[in-house]
Amino acid sequence: MVSFAASNVVLFVVFLVSLLHINTDARRLSESDQTEQPLLFQYHNGPLLTGKISVNLIWYGKFKPSQRAIVSDFVASVTSSKPTVAEPSVSTWWKATEKYYQLSKKPSSLALSLGTQILDENYSLGKSLTNQQIIELASKGAQKNAINVVLTSADVAVEGFCSSRCGTHGSGLGTSNGQIKGKSSKFAYIWVGNSETQCPGQCAWPFHQPIYGPQNPPLVAPNNDVGLDGMVINLASLLAGTATNPFGNGYYQGPKLAPLEAASACPGIYGKGAYPGYAGDLPVDATTGASYNAHGVNGRKYLLPALFDPSTSTCSTLA
Repeated sequence: MVSFAASNVVLFVVFLVSLLHINTDARRLSESDQTEQPLLFQYHNGPLLTGKISVNLIWYGKFKPSQRAIVSDFVASVTSSKPTVAEPSVSTWWKATEKYYQLSKKPSSLALSLGTQILDENYSLGKSLTNQQIIELASKGAQKNAINVVLTSADVAVEGFCSSRCGTHGSGLGTSNGQIKGKSSKFAYIWVGNSETQCPGQCAWPFHQPIYGPQNPPLVAPNNDVGLDGMVINLASLLAGTATNPFGNGYYQGPKLAPLEAASACPGIYGKGAYPGYAGDLPVDATTGASYNAHGVNGRKYLLPALFDPSTSTCSTLA
């Protein structure tokens, strides 16, 4: 059973923290390590997610309908081809992952779509969850041709949350309903927590001042919700990692137990000119003052992380 974690902890003085790391151990890279050592992504011959995949959302705890819409609109925006969506768009951001698929020995493609949404507003497993319970919740979604995303509310504590990670992506074994010819099948899952009240300086930067490093004024969140806009950043990072390294043997750089993936290779970068403590040069909404770099469906705006471009070995941003 493989589990990878995402941390948006901003430790700019001594360390830059990778957005993704395995289990609960935070992978820290010194700034000199990032600038002096080239990132060489390797394909480890494992399967990528291919074909038509549904992204199912499992809401654990209390979320307002307006909050759920922020995330569901983001997922719907990933593969939206509506001409009414302005550029740069969420779907343009996601197209960067296609380069990983074209580099493999057998070029393939992935088509994501918004699947079902499951509500667990009564905290069926309590308000303090273990890693195993996250997988248990993820298994409530379809286990074939799906990514099951568990989203925990601000009042739910999760093992390792805030101390070393902001979310996780990994895989679990399917139940009997997901078995094929008597063999257990793997399913991909993601977990992201709402950090608004627990650790916004770690998991919702740049919409909140970081707990370490330069204390620049935080950016205004594009959907006016620090916790949910922070969740979108982490979900976006983990979604890219899930697609390109779903079972721990896809695309990544570095050791398997602490891999750098498509988004975690570019920590804290959202626009051109980014540096520790500064997210980069970003468009600002003239009405709300919010910073963003991607347009989505239903008039949404989002801030999405840079993705590592395997063809140029550089971090690619929308803005």
